[in-house]
Amino acid sequence: MNGQMHTLVVDDQEGIRYFLTETLERAGHRVVGAASGEDALARLRDEAFDLIMLDLKLGGRVDGMRVLESVRWRWPQTIVIILTAHGSLDSALTAIREGVDGYLLKPVEPGQVRQAVKEALERRSRLAPPGEGHEEDRSVVECGPFVIDLEKHVATREGMSLELTPREFSLLVHLIRKEPQVISPTELVRVVRQYEAEHPHEAREIIKWYIHRLRQKVEPDPSEPIHVINVRGVGYRFSG
Repeated sequence: MNGQMHTLVVDDQEGIRYFLTETLERAGHRVVGAASGEDALARLRDEAFDLIMLDLKLGGRVDGMRVLESVRWRWPQTIVIILTAHGSLDSALTAIREGVDGYLLKPVEPGQVRQAVKEALERRSRLAPPGEGHEEDRSVVECGPFVIDLEKHVATREGMSLELTPREFSLLVHLIRKEPQVISPTELVRVVRQYEAEHPHEAREIIKWYIHRLRQKVEPDPSEPIHVINVRGVGYRFSG
């Protein structure tokens, strides 16, 4: 990522916000602070950020998980690093499934913050989908009854618009482009979440929910899928 990073720091503790702002500004970031989940959602409504440092436990009606869900819906390419004093396996796994790029447990040192940002940027760079080649550059992808306009970010089935989230859209595009290949859960997680699962079981657990939601929108009968096919023990393939 080139140029100055536009960063949002979300924490209800003024001292933590000051510490993170100072640390990141010294590293060259342009930083905006939010003292609550409500404040963060208001800023995210119309403003895109390259990076968000997000406290998982916020006071008020809007907690960090709700902010994270909003970011992943509105700005799926934004890098998110969770910072919390209430770290646990459950909260970490929940955040990872929603798509965080880093996880830090308070208290932290400036060097740890900078290292987490560096690693998140490197991970995103490694996992970025390919942008070269004629196949990848086509603005319209067609398969059976499906037509996908990549520039307009519109997908249709038999002429009817599909209401897909950004991640569902990415999943459908990748499955169609790879037809009839069987794609592993690990690869699908990498495409949909820009996250490298440590184990195949973790990848299966993450991607099966996205597959379930996609089927609800693209299959005539989601209980008997004919387009998004599970190949037991291997992965998924698409059939137009």
